[in-house]
Amino acid sequence: MDDRKISFIQPSRNNKKYLEWSYKSIRRNLGPDHEICWADDFSDDGTWEWMNSVCLLDPNVKIHRNEGPTRLGHTILYDTLVDMATNDIVMIYHADMYACPNMDVEVLKHLERGTVVSATRIEPPLHPKGPEKIIEDFGIEPEEFSEHGLLQFVSNYVATREDETTNGIFAPWAIYKDDFVSIGGHDPLYAPQSKEDSDIFNRFVLAGYELKQTWKGFVYHMTCRGSRFADGAVRNPNGQVFMKNRETDEWLAQNQRSTRNFVRKWGHMVKHDELLHPIVPPKYDVGFVVENCNNNLLKEIEPWCSDIYGDWVGHKGFGINDYVKKEQPNTRFDLQQKIHSDHIEPENDVVVRFDASKLNQDNFQILVNLSEILQESGEVGEMELEIFKFEIKSLKTYEKDLINVV
Repeated sequence: MDDRKISFIQPSRNNKKYLEWSYKSIRRNLGPDHEICWADDFSDDGTWEWMNSVCLLDPNVKIHRNEGPTRLGHTILYDTLVDMATNDIVMIYHADMYACPNMDVEVLKHLERGTVVSATRIEPPLHPKGPEKIIEDFGIEPEEFSEHGLLQFVSNYVATREDETTNGIFAPWAIYKDDFVSIGGHDPLYAPQSKEDSDIFNRFVLAGYELKQTWKGFVYHMTCRGSRFADGAVRNPNGQVFMKNRETDEWLAQNQRSTRNFVRKWGHMVKHDELLHPIVPPKYDVGFVVENCNNNLLKEIEPWCSDIYGDWVGHKGFGINDYVKKEQPNTRFDLQQKIHSDHIEPENDVVVRFDASKLNQDNFQILVNLSEILQESGEVGEMELEIFKFEIKSLKTYEKDLINVV
């Protein structure tokens, strides 16, 4: 019998009813011995008071509170809770997840050092289907949750499923705490949230960790009940389900910031296969030398390179200062060190020269896919592609330098 214990890592902001529902499932279906680590992110819905009341009765619950005045987000609080955890194994676990019986046993069955193991998500039909999850409607809110229906479904599914694991990752995922800490945990570049998971998944792959998903251990996931869809879900008279409102302005703005920072760091958008196993293209040292670049164009192209050189004189120079002033609060990358005058000779391994005024939706995709283009067809020397002139001095790659958070 596997006697290893898990520390469940659950940050929460104004998610009290989901957290209560989730907590009951862990204790009812997985027993009293696993540790649960909660962080209240400056909630005002009674979450902190409820957490304290649970601690009086449950010795295996640990709690932490961000006192504000602003949220920290789960990018930071995941790692705060991992540091608090006393077990060797931690599981990143959303506040809106219900733990099905034996989920812990099935995850631990495949977990060893150097692996990360995910349980399989069962979700209501609120998002597109995918081969990495199961879409079945057992309720869109805790008040209408069909526990009996879910557990009967899981029992029948487990009895017929042959392939126990696939390769991929999504929450909830378990890892040895030492393996998590050894690469520096989540990157605060993405605080308060969004893309921190894709970033650490890339780093797991580059660190050589094996990513497994068990199809014998399950959670029911309400989905997106934090900042993305703060008002939850609703069912129309025909039984169709949908989120009550569009994504919150807060989430949309932060998702844009985090996406731009992901591109700055990795040189490409998030990539994965159909089972959500990360695809990590090479990271090259690329410098753009641009003509006719205004601030609107600069905003579009700046994240896609290591350095950018342009004719920033006169009114253009004032414009660049304005861009840096507005954009610098959104990133930890030093934009003053990234944006240069074209009087400076680029020292980047790959130099790409182009007239920014000639960019369009089609040729911009060359910049978006530059990592793959260089990987597949690049060689030291010069080449031209559409409006772009390449000077390739070296094809050295730097993605492994990104494994550890500095």
